[in-house]
Amino acid sequence: MWAILGLVLLADALDVIDATITNIAAPTIAGELGGGESLIKWLGPAYMLAMGVLLVVGGRLGDKFGQRRLFLIGIGGFTLASAVAGFSPDPALLIAARVAQGAFGALLIPQGMAIMTKAFDRDMLAKAFGLFGPVLGVASVGGPVLAGFLISADLFGLSWRPIFLANVILGTIGLVVAAKILPRDDDGDRSTVVDGWGSGLLAVTMIGLLYGLIEGSTNGWSAVPVVSITTGVLFLAAFAYRQRTATHPLIKPSLMKNRGFTSGSLVCLVAVAAGAGLLFVLSLFLQEGLHTDPRDTSLALLPLTLGLIVAGFAAMGGLVAKLGRTLVFIGLTVDLVGCGWVLLLVDRSGTNVGLWALAPAFFVIGVGIGLGFATIPVVALGDASPEEAGSASGSFSSIQQLASAIGSAAVTSIFFQAATSGPGHAMKVSLIVVLTVTALSLPVVALMPREAPSEPQ
Repeated sequence: MWAILGLVLLADALDVIDATITNIAAPTIAGELGGGESLIKWLGPAYMLAMGVLLVVGGRLGDKFGQRRLFLIGIGGFTLASAVAGFSPDPALLIAARVAQGAFGALLIPQGMAIMTKAFDRDMLAKAFGLFGPVLGVASVGGPVLAGFLISADLFGLSWRPIFLANVILGTIGLVVAAKILPRDDDGDRSTVVDGWGSGLLAVTMIGLLYGLIEGSTNGWSAVPVVSITTGVLFLAAFAYRQRTATHPLIKPSLMKNRGFTSGSLVCLVAVAAGAGLLFVLSLFLQEGLHTDPRDTSLALLPLTLGLIVAGFAAMGGLVAKLGRTLVFIGLTVDLVGCGWVLLLVDRSGTNVGLWALAPAFFVIGVGIGLGFATIPVVALGDASPEEAGSASGSFSSIQQLASAIGSAAVTSIFFQAATSGPGHAMKVSLIVVLTVTALSLPVVALMPREAPSEPQ
């Protein structure tokens, strides 16, 4: 049982690390491979896009064909895609590898929880859940820090490539262990229906919106990005119609009528997009504006990550049960205070601002994100029935990934658009946008359920 838990934790840690490492590595990768702003804008969203679109589908496929089989396919494919990313000679192949990483990750991640639920007794499950927070917290801190040190160390003259190649070692170990220890369930439930049409419509929606946003902000708003965004909007309408009429939709229709779920989804979409975009441009500002190397950049952002982890543990340790949606409001407000603090520092000192001056403001941002983001999905499920809980949880995970993709692309685009007047000006404009968008989500918090569920769903 402990070996299975270790295997599932390894898979989830790989996902967390790969979702964050390009925040640090993007400028170095773009500098060596070429691709410029466009490559920087796509590195993170490509992974999150594939993960968000396929996450719910991955869970359904596990139910249909067996969690063990999908776990092996997922970790094997993720490992191979990481090797391709690590050896990519050009930007196009690297972005394709990032999409493949996200797609196979979406097959891999949902299986772990299902495997544990079937194999563990209640006491073991409680111990397992207690370990997820600390391990993933360490991964979220250690991933970017490790990336910064690996790039600066330039091992064997490979520069940024070891940040992906390390996955090959860990993934191969995980694949061998998984083949030996995971319980067999290859029959699955072949009656499970997977809404392929819904997934396809959602994929075209997100690709259209992101490609149009990135292409338009990089090369000008010609007919191509406008048509791309228009196509994304039309397919979004088709996806919404599909969810209303499909026999087995990705999102249960009853959830769309649930005010707590819909309001929580909207807050999640807006706030997470702003937060993900902020984290990306802070790294860009430190490297492009303050000229810190990847190692120092990862260390400079450490206070933010520590604040996020401390606040996340505090939220899940009892605060969310006591305060409910009030904690979401507090978290987002603290996030606004931290962003405003950084804005004042950059407005006063520009690119001469010191890392030590930024550290406490970064910590405050981390606390705000930790309190708010950890609480939003829990509170949003407060009105969901037990029958809806699984679909709601999976849908929320997808929304978080897609919001991160949109936010990273949008705020990074704003940063580069404003960078013609200098990185200090670009950082100020980006912060004002993040502050505005986050503030707009605050009134919607009042529509969320007042309290979190008293029992885990």
